[in-house]
Amino acid sequence: MTDPRYLAVKLLCKTFGSGGYSNIQLDSGLDSSDLDPRGKRFCSALYYGVIERKITLDSIIDRLSSRPIVRLDQSVLNILRCGIYQLMYMDNVPDNAAVSESVSLAKKFGRTSASGMVNAVLRNFIRQGKKLVLSGTETERLSVKYSVPTDMIESLIIDYGAEKAEKQLELSLEKAPVFLRMNPLKCSEEELLRGLGDIRAEKLADCCYSVSGGDVTATEAFAKGYFHVQDLSSQLCCMGLAPTEKDRVLDICAAPGGKTFTIAELMGGRGKVSAFDLHENRVKLIRSGAQRLGLGNITAAAGDASRFDPEMPLFSKILCDVPCSGLGVIRRKPEIKYKSMSDFERLPEIQFKIAENALNYLEVGGELIYSTCTLRKAENDEVADRLLHAHHELEECPLPTLLGRDFGSRVTFFHETFSGDGFFIAKFRKIR
Repeated sequence: MTDPRYLAVKLLCKTFGSGGYSNIQLDSGLDSSDLDPRGKRFCSALYYGVIERKITLDSIIDRLSSRPIVRLDQSVLNILRCGIYQLMYMDNVPDNAAVSESVSLAKKFGRTSASGMVNAVLRNFIRQGKKLVLSGTETERLSVKYSVPTDMIESLIIDYGAEKAEKQLELSLEKAPVFLRMNPLKCSEEELLRGLGDIRAEKLADCCYSVSGGDVTATEAFAKGYFHVQDLSSQLCCMGLAPTEKDRVLDICAAPGGKTFTIAELMGGRGKVSAFDLHENRVKLIRSGAQRLGLGNITAAAGDASRFDPEMPLFSKILCDVPCSGLGVIRRKPEIKYKSMSDFERLPEIQFKIAENALNYLEVGGELIYSTCTLRKAENDEVADRLLHAHHELEECPLPTLLGRDFGSRVTFFHETFSGDGFFIAKFRKIR
């Protein structure tokens, strides 16, 4: 049977070497392995944990290793990261097991000459009390403590101040909750709960549940199309659009389709929802999801959100959920936080261009939501302000009450707001 530690190191080498989304890499690796459920859980925890804490782990390794990190073989470095992570964060793993298994991994990866160094680094860490040493500037200390690059921390501090920024960094290391959206076209609440089996579900709002205790996609309820998995903030975004069966709705950047599905369900399976995304292979995800959920009011097609299509009709409601830096979802995709802030410089211009193009399809009196899953003001409020400044036919439009709270026409959801993902929503109305 596959060694879960070996698979974790192998996947980490791939993730840190070639990039890509961690969830896709892990799912592919687990699917092709012969690990039992327990082994898969261990591998997943170790893999995600190392990605989440990479800067912290590297600071420890750099302090204890006689060789600089940049000169370490990647497989050896990831073995050390996994070893330190087990020692520091996995209380159910005995120290001796973490060390001995790491030494064995060095040999399995053909790095026998490095096994002594692996043993020495891990045992020195244990002898020194498994302490995390924080030094340097305040930003540098926060970087090591929360495993976030300094430029990202500085950006958050500029936008929200030091106290708010640190709170987000702290919460970003907590386990992300799982939310689902019940499909009222297919089931009642009683049928949903019965179809979830032993999985616990807490109702937060109409059709919205927080769940725990198992894999919801492996349940009878999922197979029957009783729900789709969707973060609370994304559900609130769709509620903010407030579509009805009389609306013609455009979801201009729709894949993989979660918001499209929620919009279609809020419309009672009636009206018309047109969903577009740039790549056909992603559009297929929307079609297959709509089919599983029995949502016949969705039409999905490939299309470039930044280019005007004169053949497109006008819509009464538009969701413009644009590509973004994703800093609101690093609990779920921790690899995002290791991108350079320079990678995000062009995003506000792309976002503005997409939102401007979406306005071409909005009828007079119609409403548009601009949203992102990031916390950067450059991608959020500044883009919304630019839209208002450049388009005098727009006015800000109040959002409906969401979970008993009024937010005006704009809201930034932080993790502590409703425990969902970091998210931004701004609502506009076309008045002429």
